[in-house]
Amino acid sequence: MTMTCDAGKENCIGWAARDPSGFLSPYQFNRREVGADDVSLTILYCGVCYADVAWTRNVQGHSKYPLVPGHEIVGIVKEVGSNVERVKIGDHVGVGTYVNSCRECEYCDEGLEVQCIKGAVYTFDGIDTDGSVTKGGYSSYYVVHQRYCYRIPENYPLASAAPLLCAGITVWTPMMRHNMNQPGKSLGVIGLGGLGHMAVKFGKSFGLKVTVFSTSLSKKDEALNLLGADNFIISSNDEEMKAMEKSLDFVINTASADIPFDRYLALLKSGGVLSLVGFPSEVKFLPINLILGMRSIAGSVTGGTKQTQEMLNYCAAHEIYPNIEIVPIQYANEALERLINKDIKYRFVIDVGNSLK
Repeated sequence: MTMTCDAGKENCIGWAARDPSGFLSPYQFNRREVGADDVSLTILYCGVCYADVAWTRNVQGHSKYPLVPGHEIVGIVKEVGSNVERVKIGDHVGVGTYVNSCRECEYCDEGLEVQCIKGAVYTFDGIDTDGSVTKGGYSSYYVVHQRYCYRIPENYPLASAAPLLCAGITVWTPMMRHNMNQPGKSLGVIGLGGLGHMAVKFGKSFGLKVTVFSTSLSKKDEALNLLGADNFIISSNDEEMKAMEKSLDFVINTASADIPFDRYLALLKSGGVLSLVGFPSEVKFLPINLILGMRSIAGSVTGGTKQTQEMLNYCAAHEIYPNIEIVPIQYANEALERLINKDIKYRFVIDVGNSLK
């Protein structure tokens, strides 16, 4: 038995792309019915991620149209299934980049569902339990299994919580995996967008010495004075880069542009790690730069349900908030264009609750 209305039979209002132009416009569709283990939430805010650009424009070549993007979703529980115990009606909750997994493999058992052997089901453009295509958070409500529904601490602003569910967890996961939450260690952050600025915020909260690497001098003031980084390096400046060699424990690359890997590997101490969360078109380096320095290159993508909830709780407890620009759904196309042009500091959040009617 479920509580309140039967959400599965009401029209969901959203904005969708119909073709690889990526242009979004109003769209109505039906969500699946609320099952015994499901939560239905009214969406209040949805963060804008570069994945929204890639999928609406069919960059990967497998987008299924009409496509409703959005996987940084926050809102309020409006209905729960009979088996749901984790949340109740009225709770503040969030949904991240995936909404299902096999729940049986070793990774699911460890709370690393994003690494599910059978593949996690993405929040949009995936295949839902009823065989329909999942549709994302640029919409009025969402239905999700309780396991993939996160509690947003009551004292945390909902609009600020949205970017944590992709940008935040994407940098949190490799930092925790490589023990970069220990005071006194040194962190390098390549790129200062939605992901990069969260890496800086986490790094400073953990007590790390943080250096930002950028190709743009215009970001220096914000990196040092707004975000509190300890050092700012123009990556094309040979002298500055040379002076940083063998000084960093960990470098996280949040940029998707191609970078000179050998130059960044040289910045690592012996045993240091260069972690990729951005998507360069290729990875090229001289093996000697790994071997002699006992260095590693590692990859990472978002995080499991356990880590995501821990990150949300940490951000609330330590008052860590993404820098956001709140926009109405009617501005979604312009927001995506500005994201492509890197004209945002540092994350768009769509005010779904007040603008989607």
